[in-house]
Amino acid sequence: MKDVQHYVLDLPLPAQVFFTLVETTAVLVDVSEKYWHAQGLNGARIRILVELMKEGGTLLPSRLAQKIGVTKANISLLLTPLENDGLIRRDAHPTDGRKSVITITREGQSLLLRHLPANRQQIAQKLQALDEQELHQLLALLQKVKNR
Repeated sequence: MKDVQHYVLDLPLPAQVFFTLVETTAVLVDVSEKYWHAQGLNGARIRILVELMKEGGTLLPSRLAQKIGVTKANISLLLTPLENDGLIRRDAHPTDGRKSVITITREGQSLLLRHLPANRQQIAQKLQALDEQELHQLLALLQKVKNR
């Protein structure tokens, strides 16, 4: 029991940083998810719409799955309701008939325009514990770790 407790309680600094980062991320994701839920929306589906916009409006389903960290099978489960709601459309790939491409619709873009500002404001309120210089510093440090 003491051997296991050592790895749980006596954390070296890198492990402390890791678990604090995980816990902080969970808090921020919870703020965002509560907003989406209150609007009757699903955060994972919104993330798909955001990723589509970041990539110019169109992506392969496999690339979308990779970007949001789900399997190719799970991306289909997320895409179907978005398509049924008219927020995305599936089109044949221009050069490979076996593939499709996902495109955000005007309705999907309008949904983001209506809701992203308030969602981003709620996240910003949670981050008000840091001043602007600290936010820039945190961003630089996180990018440094991510890109290593």
